[in-house]
Amino acid sequence: MRLLYVWLINAAALFVLPYLLSSIKVDSFIVALIAALVLGLINTFIRPLLVLLTLPATLLTLGLFIFVINGLLFWFVGTFVDGFHVGGFWPGVGGAILYSIISWALSAILLSGNEAGRLQ
Repeated sequence: MRLLYVWLINAAALFVLPYLLSSIKVDSFIVALIAALVLGLINTFIRPLLVLLTLPATLLTLGLFIFVINGLLFWFVGTFVDGFHVGGFWPGVGGAILYSIISWALSAILLSGNEAGRLQ
């Protein structure tokens, strides 16, 4: 049940993102749900492989290359999910950063300590 709540929180974070960045567009909440699902799947299966393959670049840049990976994956999802548009690489990086901050904050508020036990 908690997975469903996290998915809804991530979709809400994606739905709020166009109000903060004009170069990101989400047509509807259904599109945000689909994009959040695809982002979750890509971050679960593809991102660890990319991080492992680019480990020398990540070490050389003291971890900053992770922002590049996150931005590219965010932009990539925007290219093939209909109704979710990312304006380019730098909006992808900014969108990925804001998306993670918003979803972290919403998760901390809505799924905090004692309340998380009641939601399950």
